[in-house]
Amino acid sequence: MKGLLEGERDRTANLANAAALIHGSFDFWWTGFYLAAGRELVLGPFQGPVACTRIPYGKGVCGTAWARRETVVVPDVEAFPGHIACSSASRSEIVVPLVRDGEVLGVLDIDSRDLAAFDAEDAAGLEEIAALLVQHI
Repeated sequence: MKGLLEGERDRTANLANAAALIHGSFDFWWTGFYLAAGRELVLGPFQGPVACTRIPYGKGVCGTAWARRETVVVPDVEAFPGHIACSSASRSEIVVPLVRDGEVLGVLDIDSRDLAAFDAEDAAGLEEIAALLVQHI
């Protein structure tokens, strides 16, 4: 990831390549970014099937991670109160906020077709990637 981002400062290019690298490396169902715009997250670069375009602050897994400013791991999305179902094929999800100077710029959202696909180790690794990304967007 460091090599991919090195020397490039364009947000869209870096997020698009990051989504492709993560998605291709781990064969997730959906991998992408939602970017903060006012009180909504707006769909950004992603890999996978079509997705929800806008997510309100504090709503769904993405909006919750944004509001809490912390990673949210959901082993079974059907059990998450207020889950926004962009695809019925998604079974578990992890969302990592992209935070710079206390401000959430957006979130990294990853969905799996498998239940309980994500754990604390995944969260730690993706948080490292998120910290690297905020330096390059």
